[in-house]
Amino acid sequence: MEIELISRETIKPSLPTPSHLRIYPLSFIDNIMRRTYVPIIFFYKPNDISDQNFKISQLRKSLSQLLSKYYPFAGRLKDKITIECNDQGVSFLVAKIKNKLSEILQNPTDNLLNPLFPDELQWTNMDWSETLISFQINCFSCGGMAISTCVSHKVSDASTILNFMHDWSLINRKIEEENETGFLVLPVSNLLDGGASIFSQKDLPIFQEVLPLKRESNVVCKRFVFQPSMINFLKAMVTSSPGSIEVVTAWIYKCVVSIIGLNIETTPFNTVVDLRKKMVPPLSEKCVGNIIWPMSIVFDKKEMELEDLVCKIEEGLYEFNDVYPKIFGENRKDNLSLISKCLKQATDPRPENENTFTFSSWCRLPMYKTDFGWGKPTWVTTYSSFSRDVIILMDTKNGNGIEVMVNLKENVMEKFEHEVELLQHASFIPNPSNVEHDA
Repeated sequence: MEIELISRETIKPSLPTPSHLRIYPLSFIDNIMRRTYVPIIFFYKPNDISDQNFKISQLRKSLSQLLSKYYPFAGRLKDKITIECNDQGVSFLVAKIKNKLSEILQNPTDNLLNPLFPDELQWTNMDWSETLISFQINCFSCGGMAISTCVSHKVSDASTILNFMHDWSLINRKIEEENETGFLVLPVSNLLDGGASIFSQKDLPIFQEVLPLKRESNVVCKRFVFQPSMINFLKAMVTSSPGSIEVVTAWIYKCVVSIIGLNIETTPFNTVVDLRKKMVPPLSEKCVGNIIWPMSIVFDKKEMELEDLVCKIEEGLYEFNDVYPKIFGENRKDNLSLISKCLKQATDPRPENENTFTFSSWCRLPMYKTDFGWGKPTWVTTYSSFSRDVIILMDTKNGNGIEVMVNLKENVMEKFEHEVELLQHASFIPNPSNVEHDA
């Protein structure tokens, strides 16, 4: 792939951060979170290539306005528990790609995706003084575009990142309307909920960060698209009415554990739970930061049928939702010792050779609603983490299927994709029908 970096600049907030908001305290969950850059990329089908420079100019302007709302993102870490909102800004790169967009989407390998991210930051560990978020605008020869971002996990979870991108697209569309009508864009309101305003660090010890993901050379990542027919086939194996995410998660866990030759009873299972809707009262979906917590399940049998696994996962979620929102919620002052215990457990390093399967669902988030004014994205994805036994679930464009990114050791992956019959029907191409033939 031929790529040329056209420009590199820093975008700062359109309005200075008020003095009383200059210090932004992080939450106790943010404080233990690794500083790893989480990558996401949005692909947009071809439009008039002559408009690309105009679009980039609008993106600069709308991003600057957005940063006045998400003002902590334009700052720098002051110490382990606070951000100095000093308006230093975020990295903004523009690259021209001589290839067509279709060449990427027909075979989205890591080698092709890698240069589309800013400074190849994906899944690397952020230095304390570095920018919290970076962007790269990729312009293809056919008129297609790809907007990528790498955001420090220290300040955001997947929901925060995708809400940020969605809000950016909304402001960008308003700017386009302003250009057409002459009306001014209304100022963006300040960010209200996030950080220590949700989960205060006060009176709690400061624990070390969770260790960054270890990149292993013998780990490969494959994408599997579970179409509705495949999901319904799995649901038919369960007598209850399981959710799509739960049944796909349980099935992948069961298959991989079996292929490795392990047993379920001694193979840890983790999944990340979004706490926003679980809290009492529920938090806004726009709450920023890490409003998540890992749920671990210990199974009591060496082998379990899919139905039993789904049941155990659903029971685990029910118990989790009944316990953690209360511990972390309004009565947290009475639960400081319990919170400290939770934080210690979350940050304790795991045995290096232990197979711990970690699932993270980005489903039902507004990734495919991110329309900057030239249509909704054709495909949204992340990048291989190269950390074994990490599985990320995302919606397909139509919302009916689930795209799963599976990171496994190479020998395990070879067995997984060739020995599991259902995967023979999985697609590896994201959305070929949504890409124009001449792209």
